[in-house]
Amino acid sequence: MKRKKIFAALLAAAMMTSVMTGCGNAGAGSGSDSSTGDTGSESSSAAESTSQTEESQESADSSAEVEEQVLKVAAFEGGYGAEMWSEVAAAFENSHPGVTVELTVDKKLEDVISPGMKAGDYPDVVHLATGREAALTETLTKENALLPLTDVLDMTVPGENVTVKDKVVPGFLDTLATNPYGDGVTYYAPMFYSPCGLFYNAGLFKEKNWEVPTTWEEMWALGDKAKEEGIALFTYPTTGYFDAFTYATLSSAGGPDFFNKCMTYEDGIWESENATKVFSLIEKLGQYTEETTVANANNDNFTKNQQLILDNKAIFCPNGTWLPEEMKDAPRADGFEWGFMAIPAVNDGGAGCSFCWFEQMWIPAAAENQDMAKEFVAYMYSDEAAQIFAKSGAIQPITGVSDYLEGDNKLFYSIYDNGATAVMGGFAATAPVEGVNMLDTLCGTVNSIVSGDKTVAEWQAAVEEASDKLREAME
Repeated sequence: MKRKKIFAALLAAAMMTSVMTGCGNAGAGSGSDSSTGDTGSESSSAAESTSQTEESQESADSSAEVEEQVLKVAAFEGGYGAEMWSEVAAAFENSHPGVTVELTVDKKLEDVISPGMKAGDYPDVVHLATGREAALTETLTKENALLPLTDVLDMTVPGENVTVKDKVVPGFLDTLATNPYGDGVTYYAPMFYSPCGLFYNAGLFKEKNWEVPTTWEEMWALGDKAKEEGIALFTYPTTGYFDAFTYATLSSAGGPDFFNKCMTYEDGIWESENATKVFSLIEKLGQYTEETTVANANNDNFTKNQQLILDNKAIFCPNGTWLPEEMKDAPRADGFEWGFMAIPAVNDGGAGCSFCWFEQMWIPAAAENQDMAKEFVAYMYSDEAAQIFAKSGAIQPITGVSDYLEGDNKLFYSIYDNGATAVMGGFAATAPVEGVNMLDTLCGTVNSIVSGDKTVAEWQAAVEEASDKLREAME
């Protein structure tokens, strides 16, 4: 596939990306007690003087070995605030003697750093996601103006005994949202993520002594059992929430390469066996969907569908980690407690999948201090940096991150620690095609499938037709 064509997939990731953490260090000092006897005070003073001279010389030698460097870091100030960046910068300086982090944090970061970049003054490290209106990250990517970060993945995380690639949650580095050219080379380091999955009332499972399903066969069996008690297996807020659901099931059905082919409109991909599995799965899920869901699946009434799981009228609802906050004041059944799980594997023996939104960090190819910039990027995956970020709610995509989270966050962000595969990315951007919207065709049709107004064959054909038209617009 031509580089230009593959790059269009970058802007898919641009549309999809969106999300987070603690603490400190210690200094060292020394002191000594001295005493004098009845004699030898002059010898003692001489010894002290000699000792101090030697210490001063050692200090001077040590200082001479430290290379003074200024690392320019520019970071977007999102909902997590600016304070965490100051704390992370200070912690990095503390562990890297001689390095001074010159930090720029702003809500309109592009406006702040772009003038200097045009004049040749580039930051060494930039935290700025794709998908923003100014599209600075996309522009530099299109101009081949970013430094490859693949070698950073083989670096040891500063202060630890593990490499970056082994610390990052599986799935985050095999996506167009980190490898924008589709050539296996990483240019965007994944930052601050928010997983999506199926929410449910864990209290209901305890009350009914039900097992949480891990396969679709177990899902259907649970649906049949719950139906006997007047409880539906499934609901959804609006069809828009089927983007993350469908992405996860596509990746589960055919793997990351198949998913990327779907996202870049490969000819015939939506008529393939793996795609058919996903269409058929959603059709069957429609038969287990709570009967009022379609009527309320709109921007005015979607919370009524979300309320169904709080009232034990439906078991599962696809959503993101913002759902508990969104429904925090809503009434709920006695004994209600949030549960969260990945989308079950489509194929027998496979792992569950969870689509997630995340932000990105990158290094300009024109950065002056590239080696230390790479060190800083690697440090982002240290436990120390992750804990600083987590205090502000910004969660890094590293294994074991749930160990120092509490409450609902511990539940949500342990999803990958519990074996789920992370899925990221989205449809490649194209030139506008009149009357064609891939997400509307793929996800917006779900209401008609659930209601029976359209068949899966009609739906699948429409998606393939839209894919054909958009593929031509990528040329």
